[in-house]
Amino acid sequence: MNLKNFATFALAMNGNLAITKQPKWLFYSFSALTLASIFAVVLTSQYLLLGIPAFVLLLYLTIIDFRTIFFLLLFCIPLSTEIIFPNGFGTDLPTEPLIVGLMGVFFLYILRNGNAIDRRFFQHPITLLLLLHIGWIFIATTQSSMTFISIKFLLAKLWYIITFFFLAGMLLKEEKDVRKFFWCIFISLIFTVVVTLIRHAPLGFTFESVYHVLHPFYRNHVTYAAIMAVFVPFVWFARYWYPTFSTKWLILAAALVLLLIAIQLSYTRAAYAAIFFAVGGYFMIRWRLTKIAVTLATVFAISLVSYLVNDERYLALSPDYERTITHKDFNNLLEATYQLEDISTMERVYRWVAAFQMSNEKPLFGFGPGNFYTFYKGYTVTSFRTYVSDNPEQSGVHSYYLMTLVEQGYIGLIIFMIFIFFTLIYGEQIYHQTQNSSDKRIVMMALLAILVILSLQLINDLLETDKVGPFFFISVALLVNVDVKNRKRLNPIINQAM
Repeated sequence: MNLKNFATFALAMNGNLAITKQPKWLFYSFSALTLASIFAVVLTSQYLLLGIPAFVLLLYLTIIDFRTIFFLLLFCIPLSTEIIFPNGFGTDLPTEPLIVGLMGVFFLYILRNGNAIDRRFFQHPITLLLLLHIGWIFIATTQSSMTFISIKFLLAKLWYIITFFFLAGMLLKEEKDVRKFFWCIFISLIFTVVVTLIRHAPLGFTFESVYHVLHPFYRNHVTYAAIMAVFVPFVWFARYWYPTFSTKWLILAAALVLLLIAIQLSYTRAAYAAIFFAVGGYFMIRWRLTKIAVTLATVFAISLVSYLVNDERYLALSPDYERTITHKDFNNLLEATYQLEDISTMERVYRWVAAFQMSNEKPLFGFGPGNFYTFYKGYTVTSFRTYVSDNPEQSGVHSYYLMTLVEQGYIGLIIFMIFIFFTLIYGEQIYHQTQNSSDKRIVMMALLAILVILSLQLINDLLETDKVGPFFFISVALLVNVDVKNRKRLNPIINQAM
């Protein structure tokens, strides 16, 4: 196999290609590279050089069968760790390099096999709205106050959407594919949960100690609780894949209990609320109440904001600086929350007020994607300041919707809200149009996962993190795939033409 043939082979990959007999030169070349890396480590003591053979092997496996690498990426999501390099650059390993690599593979696949792609997926209204959302992010980037930061945000958004929406939509078409996706996440997620609980147990499962048992898998208790809450609907409906009281059914039932206990012991208020959102969402979808719920939520949000902004009533919520402290007991935290004395809640309000001030400054295009932290301190109201307002960890506004408003302007927020509302309303329609019971469960688990994520975004910015973002875009892709499948059944003649 010469270099030209190998390149042709790489472009012709179909995602399910198996090579049973490899040329000997590949084996000898890889062996030589491994030995060279070992000698280089001995001579230089740079142990990172040992990663070169692993990288080359991963690249080769990607060319041979990128499906395997995609499912490896899924398996790594709960296991990934955040790495901050000395120059300040941060990344998630091993997930982010895999995401970027698979994005490149997707483009190669499209270039070689574009005619084989089902155009219904790309022409679907949900897909088009997602592309409109990305298009506006690009426009906001061109008008950004800090263009370099916005370009980085745009690129990160692109590789998430391309890998977890478009590539996932191509690879997760049938129930067997969704099952494989489920088990890849399930095994590694339960592993991290068990390890965390084992570490937490000797510390008495206290609220204060939960922060010390999450490394290296989770940055904080919010991301830990969030990924568990998002995956609860998947575990609940996955039980229906297996006979009641069979081995796998019992494993999933036990895992469901374990996840709920772990969420409770994570002491994350947003995750508790998200689980209730999912329960309510199930009946909302079953009873065709999504349009009503979306309308009421919109009216409530607009009315609340209007009330607080009118005559600057929001100033009455400003906390007592001396009484707004960090609470080490969870019961005290809950009490402090509704008394507006909890530091994490009031620090959020501090940033939310700044976000509204910023939105008045640049209402059309915003300050540019990723730029909230850079500019927000000049728009804060000192009466809302807390002990942690210096923000050394450089965290964001703690509300994805406000973040979108500040960084992409009112048009960006409206486009995003139309996208998610349409996805929920149209998703309910897909659910009731679906006749196949297995596909129906896939639609429901995807919709509930989306609802959990959207509820978490009310007081968090998690959609661009590798612990939450992938589930959002994969769930949306699952909805589109089931709808495309439904249309094929309803229009078999058109299907043949496609």
